[in-house]
Amino acid sequence: MAAALMLLIAACGDEPTTRPADFVNGPWTPTLVAGLTVTDGPSGLKPAGPAAQSQAENGDGGPADQLALAALDDVQAYWIDAFPRAFDAEYRPIRRVVSYDSATGGGQLCGVDTAGLVNAFYCSDDTVAWDRGVLLPDLQEQFGELAVVTVLAHEVGHAVASRLGDAGEGTASIVKEQQADCYTGAFFRSVAEGDADRFEVSTGPGLNQVLATLFAIRDSAGRSFDADGAHGNAFDRVTAFQKGFGEGPPRCRAIDEAEIADRITQQSSAQDGDADSQGADLGIGFDELADLETTLREAFQPLNEGRIDVDAAPCDGTEKTSPVSYCPGTDTVAVDLPELRRVGAAAQDGGFGDFAAFAEVASRFSLSVQQAAGLSLEGLLAAQRTACLTGAWAATIQADQQKALRLSPGDLDEAVAEMLTAESLIASDVSGASVPSGFARVKAFRDGFTAGIDNACAKQYR
Repeated sequence: MAAALMLLIAACGDEPTTRPADFVNGPWTPTLVAGLTVTDGPSGLKPAGPAAQSQAENGDGGPADQLALAALDDVQAYWIDAFPRAFDAEYRPIRRVVSYDSATGGGQLCGVDTAGLVNAFYCSDDTVAWDRGVLLPDLQEQFGELAVVTVLAHEVGHAVASRLGDAGEGTASIVKEQQADCYTGAFFRSVAEGDADRFEVSTGPGLNQVLATLFAIRDSAGRSFDADGAHGNAFDRVTAFQKGFGEGPPRCRAIDEAEIADRITQQSSAQDGDADSQGADLGIGFDELADLETTLREAFQPLNEGRIDVDAAPCDGTEKTSPVSYCPGTDTVAVDLPELRRVGAAAQDGGFGDFAAFAEVASRFSLSVQQAAGLSLEGLLAAQRTACLTGAWAATIQADQQKALRLSPGDLDEAVAEMLTAESLIASDVSGASVPSGFARVKAFRDGFTAGIDNACAKQYR
């Protein structure tokens, strides 16, 4: 790690240059999302867009069905154009489209009783189906119209894989689902570029809605990635989506079991049975902060002179951020312990979970590291670099299970949840100014987590 931090110091004096690969692989600056400018305009159905042309068996013609059919039309129009360019073959539209109401039932569909089936799915006879009674209205109410588009794009993604012969019985569930999430990202890239007839999406709040949808329908903490029906945790689902958004359909087809085994973060529950390994939240007190500081010093040596203090004096000249702030003058990470505990509470209690709280502390500690490296602590590039360094720290507590503080199932999802809020401390500068796009925040964190300081933070975010 020392060599990596020396590279970070050396990089600080370089003038950044634009390289084509930066736009292919992800954001190069905090104001870009995979090469597209961050926007905060309208997202959802275009006011003057054409009506849906598709029809659904058993549909009621209501708002949920109309929204789903409009989504299906745009998604399939994308694949009619993109499939031949990506795979040198013609795209065949979905054979059968079915709507049902899980609240009332309506018989069998793809061999399953639809009563109580709050779901949307693709089945092997080339059917796409959705629950108009509960699922689609709930998704729209929670996350907006684009949540419905996300779900339908994912199901059509399965149809794409089927047409390519990539969805056979021997294909693991997680591979199928990660490919479908990736194909969803490829479709949304076209929407973000303005190519869809019926829908539009901003690369700021709009993409946040899409990522929040993937977060909401993630696998539960502790579910093994090789379990039948596994889709991936939020971190892994967002990763697949971003690969499709940034690199296009051929990258999605390249997802296979070898890649999954190498990069997937969703592991089965640990075997020792302790609460932390099972994903339960730890308490947040003096002992836990001491353990956290130990892991931070190990991760960022030799630039690890900052200290964590719950009784820090007010900092002159720097705006305080809550619940954790960094004071450059004293090289101190000041923690408001009661507020940090609120962040670290379980989701049902209004928090994000313990790892999100620890990651917020880690993000402020990384500012000490950046100051020692002679880097600016102000501005959105510093905010993005902070997210990257926080991700790099997170990887170090995953790699060594002997550490007093370590990743457990669901932890990375807590960080994703924090980074999708309006103001993320994990991805903010010393004054609390956040990277404007949740997509870019998560991407920077993931770059640090997967590639580390020398291959990501010191090269891309300088």
